[in-house]
Amino acid sequence: MAEDDFDISGLAAYLHLLPAQISKLADRDKLPGRRVGGQWRFSRADIHHWLEERIGLSDEGELAEMESNLRRTNTNDTSEVSIVSLLPVEAIAIPLAAKTRGSVITEMCDLAATTGILWDPAKMAEAVTSREAMQPTALDCGVALLHPRRPQTSILGDSIVALGISGRGIPFGGSSSLTDVFFLLAATNDHEHLQILARISRMISDSDWLSELRASADAIEAHQLLKAREADLSN
Repeated sequence: MAEDDFDISGLAAYLHLLPAQISKLADRDKLPGRRVGGQWRFSRADIHHWLEERIGLSDEGELAEMESNLRRTNTNDTSEVSIVSLLPVEAIAIPLAAKTRGSVITEMCDLAATTGILWDPAKMAEAVTSREAMQPTALDCGVALLHPRRPQTSILGDSIVALGISGRGIPFGGSSSLTDVFFLLAATNDHEHLQILARISRMISDSDWLSELRASADAIEAHQLLKAREADLSN
């Protein structure tokens, strides 16, 4: 078995499900797996992408449960991911000047690079563009959660999040509505990426709060709104 593969019992423990539930999901093609010698094997990368898709389709309650499960299965750190800690004020652009899909990606990566944590914004922009070509990350609520398909550890000093709010909606693909709020998620490992994705997805699930975020006068106000929202989720 490949080092990064799960077997039935390993994946059951990772997802906090019973082995029988994993077997049933796999037999019904609800999980990305393959049979090796008659036994199910699941690539860790494929499972992370499957979870990523599930996060995008989950409601707030399901996101909270998923976030809790991800925290428990993080062997390195069982604390909550803090978006406010990963998203410094200098990584917020209001308004974001970009007017096209390509320029949004470039400007968001350049924005993250101003912190000194992202060392090669051009390479990150290339990775994000490739990910968007596979499946756009724009949501119906007008938010896009930009990220590369795999962590770009060679160009990151640490995980970082950036936020840009455009003064106008931009056609971004994947949604019939225009997109005006852009988060860039740049994590150093798949597991933390999923935690960040789940947390931001919970934050933007509140349409009233999202409207307040859109109306932020500047980066400081936006950061305070993020801080307040995250505190509500942690209580």
